[in-house]
Amino acid sequence: MTWITLGYLAGGLLLLLLGGEAVVKGAAGLGMRLGLSPLATGLTIVAFGTSAPELVVNLRAASLGASDMAVGNVVGSNIANIGLVLGISAMVMPLRLDVRVIRNDIYIMVVAGLLAAVFLAADAMTRWEGIVLVALIVAYTVFNLRAARSARPASQASFEAAMAQSEHGLWLDLVRVIGGLAALALGGQLFVLGAVDLALALGVSTAVIGLTVVAVGTSLPELFTTAIAAWRGYGDMAIGNVVGSNIFNILSVLGFTALVFPIRRGDIGNADLGMFLLSALVLLRFITTGSRMDRWEGAVLFTGYCAYITWRFL
Repeated sequence: MTWITLGYLAGGLLLLLLGGEAVVKGAAGLGMRLGLSPLATGLTIVAFGTSAPELVVNLRAASLGASDMAVGNVVGSNIANIGLVLGISAMVMPLRLDVRVIRNDIYIMVVAGLLAAVFLAADAMTRWEGIVLVALIVAYTVFNLRAARSARPASQASFEAAMAQSEHGLWLDLVRVIGGLAALALGGQLFVLGAVDLALALGVSTAVIGLTVVAVGTSLPELFTTAIAAWRGYGDMAIGNVVGSNIFNILSVLGFTALVFPIRRGDIGNADLGMFLLSALVLLRFITTGSRMDRWEGAVLFTGYCAYITWRFL
């Protein structure tokens, strides 16, 4: 492994983090201007912004012929979002939320994972299957934006009061989104090049690198966004960001990638797909049994993720 490889990884990751942060801030500002609730913003605009690194990395990986890295990135990112991102966030601050509002979205997340597993069962995902996933994410987004109109006034007022502390013009939100997307595009290209070199240097498949190094790297925007939301007491936005990101990763990231470049799962095994579904079901169990996720529950998710990563490398 050379210094050039480390430079690609470090430089690409830095651009992904800066670009992801800019997109999230700009998207959150736009969400406030559209009158969305914290949960609706987390499930749609912020979730799409934090999923942008995965989409950029996937398209670049697939264009270079490393489609198993693209699949590994989505599967690994979803596992990391629950075990790493949500686990750490809950350990930072117990997450409080309205169970009735988020339950349906968790069901959609589980069903989306099952659908992706079915599509990948034959070792490949075709363009028409990508079209199905893209159509579903469009329908999901439209549904959430319409449902946002019935957001509770108290929740809306609280969110607007928090956003008002950093009041700025519409142009700054647009600049952040556009500039962030440009940084994501360049960062994704550098990060993938470094990840491919790393896989060759370590003698492992690009699928394993996608499940681990790439997945964690592209999940860092979710980690920072969710942890900050949890620390500030916005448990609904924190949970919404993770659940929404996982849905976007499967339906949007995987869907658009398959639509442009038909992909194969390669070394992504049934155990990896099963781990995602298991983690999603565990999250469903935690949230539907109460109105909060405690620190010990976050510790369980984080420990399970560490065990999975250790097993995958060994």
